[in-house]
Amino acid sequence: MEKEVFVEKIKEIVGSENVKPDEPMKNHTSFKVGGPADILVTPVSVLQLSQAIQLCKNENVPVFIMGNGTNLIVRDKGIRGVVIKIYDNLNEFTVKDDIITAYAGVLLSKISMAAYENGLTGLEFASGIPGTLGGAVAMNAGAYGGEMKDVIIETEFIDRDGELRVIRDDEHQFGYRTSLIQKHSGIVIRSSMKLKKGSKEEIKAMMEDLTKKRQDKQPLEMPSAGSVFKRPEGYFAGKLIEDCGLRGYRIGGAEVSTKHCGFIINTGDAIAKDILDLIAHIQSTVRMKFGVDMQTEVRIVGEA
Repeated sequence: MEKEVFVEKIKEIVGSENVKPDEPMKNHTSFKVGGPADILVTPVSVLQLSQAIQLCKNENVPVFIMGNGTNLIVRDKGIRGVVIKIYDNLNEFTVKDDIITAYAGVLLSKISMAAYENGLTGLEFASGIPGTLGGAVAMNAGAYGGEMKDVIIETEFIDRDGELRVIRDDEHQFGYRTSLIQKHSGIVIRSSMKLKKGSKEEIKAMMEDLTKKRQDKQPLEMPSAGSVFKRPEGYFAGKLIEDCGLRGYRIGGAEVSTKHCGFIINTGDAIAKDILDLIAHIQSTVRMKFGVDMQTEVRIVGEA
């Protein structure tokens, strides 16, 4: 099927205003890099999402699902096929007793604030994570000793065959930055989190403390994708990079942050190749000096 015909078909499903052909992905990633997506789609309901995925499957068009692009590097030639962005919509949530149920597009920071407002503790660690719930559940996001596996009790997701599935508790198969959903290329629709009643004053104090730690130690003012590397067993990624003398090391517009060596920042004119070349340089340098393999935590997609 020709691209123009396919675009018209997907517009019939999600509406013309929610379809953008040849959309630069640098406008949709926190790193501010990335070439164009053939077609960017932002469905406003689960039905639209399911129908869009089914159309792509029927027409053998590749699909990539994203949230708000905070853990993502898109290569410079962009992404072929359809990119479905969930962040802009599918962003409702409910609070009932000690359980918060939220759709995949809700920001973690928003859910964490809702927990605080309802006197619920357990999501303080997520207050400064910039991603959406869907991505956070799929990769078992975490910070400061907390992880999504600590609170998630149920998730509804679409599997690689387009079927709607529900999993509970241990069925998530959470591991370090992974889950059953990620392993099976699933798409989170919504999740339920079970929290505990707590003191609003204590919850607020912990959130403020973690916010201060982030502001003091992380380059939040610069375009980045958070921690680039997973934590190697027995080591800290930032410390390894620093001990290799790479603090402030630059390739093109990409730089190892002088504030936190676990972060790579876009100093203003970086392209994806700069960032990826810097990642490769860090990996080879750390491997040579310490014999440690540095695996990326960020997702890297698209054509070079």
